[in-house]
Amino acid sequence: MTIYTQADKNTRLTWIYITGFLIFVIGVGYVFAQAMNNSVILVVAVIFSTLMSFASYWWSDKIVLAMSGAKEVTHENAKEIYHIVENLCITAGLPVPKIYVINDPSPNAFATGRDPEHAVIAVTTGLAEKLEKKELEGVIAHELSHIGNRDILLSTIIVVLVGFVALMADWFRRWAWFGGGDGDRDRGQLGLILFIAGIILSILAPLAAMLVQLAISRKREFLADADGALLTRYPEGLAGALEKISADPTPMRHANRATAHLFIANPFKGKKISNLFQTHPPIAERVKRLRGMDV
Repeated sequence: MTIYTQADKNTRLTWIYITGFLIFVIGVGYVFAQAMNNSVILVVAVIFSTLMSFASYWWSDKIVLAMSGAKEVTHENAKEIYHIVENLCITAGLPVPKIYVINDPSPNAFATGRDPEHAVIAVTTGLAEKLEKKELEGVIAHELSHIGNRDILLSTIIVVLVGFVALMADWFRRWAWFGGGDGDRDRGQLGLILFIAGIILSILAPLAAMLVQLAISRKREFLADADGALLTRYPEGLAGALEKISADPTPMRHANRATAHLFIANPFKGKKISNLFQTHPPIAERVKRLRGMDV
């Protein structure tokens, strides 16, 4: 698929994922409500999941930018980046997004926003300083591909919604730890079963949500690599950039687990993580695919 045909598919997938999340949260809330013998919990879960989905659609980009310490820049104080973004947007047929800079020596970048008309590209100061122009073009083309493919809405929504699942599960565990389950003895075997089910779900639900998040992130990175290379007609630029970003030993000061999957490369340096829990495909595999492209 091209950068254009993928957009409609990703828009549909976004709403499918949001709907699936709402069903998932309601199901988790139902189990917690039964375990706590309090139907109000289910009502709260439904209301909060609905509000969080709405809020993540409209404000997730602002939340992510605030978490990353990003500051908006103008054409006057970031001319080179602005010119690269403008030229690539003309080629891709996209509106020029707002540009933000993160004061961080580690080279990295991400895109966010609910649609191309409200998109943002954020780059670190380290990226602008350490990459050559062709490499910087490759990175920005990759991020513009996320925008064109409507990846950014899905990715930023996931940041907020996965965090909400973890928060709800943590709340239930705290309730259970401080004696909340003592009343289940009076409810007999069913109450005990529901309490145990709630404990198990409070552990597995955040894990399941995170694994879905990581799987979606890895798939979209491969797609954005390919579309970004097609946009610049120079896969080597992005391949070289990925190698430099990967080889740079400087860890990001503003990185956190919630936003890690948004960046073009894993912002955590020097930490060995199982492939199952990686936010990005292996750099070597991405570079191999790029250098094998025929554009």
